[in-house]
Amino acid sequence: MNDSFGKGKAREPYVNHLVEVAHLVTEATGGADIDLAIAAVLHDAIEDAGIKAAQIEALFGPQVAGLVLEVTDDKSLPPSTRKQLQVETTPHKSPWAKMIKLADKTSNLRSIRLSPPPWPLERKRAYLRWSQAVVAGARGVNAALENAFDLAHSTLEAVLVDRA
Repeated sequence: MNDSFGKGKAREPYVNHLVEVAHLVTEATGGADIDLAIAAVLHDAIEDAGIKAAQIEALFGPQVAGLVLEVTDDKSLPPSTRKQLQVETTPHKSPWAKMIKLADKTSNLRSIRLSPPPWPLERKRAYLRWSQAVVAGARGVNAALENAFDLAHSTLEAVLVDRA
């Protein structure tokens, strides 16, 4: 990430997103897996903050580092390719990675609704459709996370339809 603030109108601190993703997975799993919670906080560390997997492994162990790598996009690829790869690869990820994907997309949809980025309406709608396609491949791992995503999706969808 270029700075420590989100893309939304309120320019909320970016750390809020990381904490929300961790909170969602922790709450949905009853706090049963500390490595999952840590990986959720760090899920964007490699692709957005330039942190090396080796640094994560040294501090938090191989399981956390492996999980962060599993949800990290290859930034050397064009954005459209990265988006398509998320749709194609999510069904084949571990249950833990799928939970982080669900929580990440939920947080992103909530942010678009509560603090809309300065995107055209069609871009917001395209993000909504794409996030649903990614999450389709993550279903079946945690009902609470799926319900949170579905609520965020339907709430944002209603806002975007009203703006048509």
